Amino acid sequence: MARTKEFDPDAALQSALELFWRRGYEATSMADLVDHLGIGRASIYATFGNKHELYLKALDRYSEHRDPRLLTELSGPGAALPAVRGVVRRFAAESTASGSRAAGCFLTNTAAELGPHDSAAARRVERGWEHLETLLHSALVRAQAQGELAPGRDPRGLARMLLVFLQGVRVVGKASDEPRRVRDATEQILTILD
Repeated sequence: MARTKEFDPDAALQSALELFWRRGYEATSMADLVDHLGIGRASIYATFGNKHELYLKALDRYSEHRDPRLLTELSGPGAALPAVRGVVRRFAAESTASGSRAAGCFLTNTAAELGPHDSAAARRVERGWEHLETLLHSALVRAQAQGELAPGRDPRGLARMLLVFLQGVRVVGKASDEPRRVRDATEQILTILD
């Protein structure tokens, strides 16, 4: 007769996500996961696979629960350009907030740590970036259609520029004790949308 699981796999995956997010892939050992999740190594392997598979599942979970405000903020009715500016300023503020600074963005952390040599992780990062770029692009196309953005501007290029900037903000915000650096850079980048 098969034994039933004595733990909640969903809660265990969330707990693993939090540990990986805080410590990174390389700095998290299987022993760390066993201790943090409070379940045996064999149960982790049976439920999630090896450490790498668990990490990818945690990354998928993170992406599935990505910032739900983004869609609302960038596709809501009314003026689109103020919404884009608001999202950029929010990302900048979150990246320098004391509580989120240490962890950073799990997707950005993964890009920096695993992206160059882990194609499975890099694909997940790319999907997350495509999602954000698409939302920004759509909002900028709408802004152009509503006369908020000059006809000669390139919404796709601007969306990509903002995506790259926001990823940089996440890295600098995580590593720097100087929030003015991020705030000043944010205000400068937003002048490009004028």
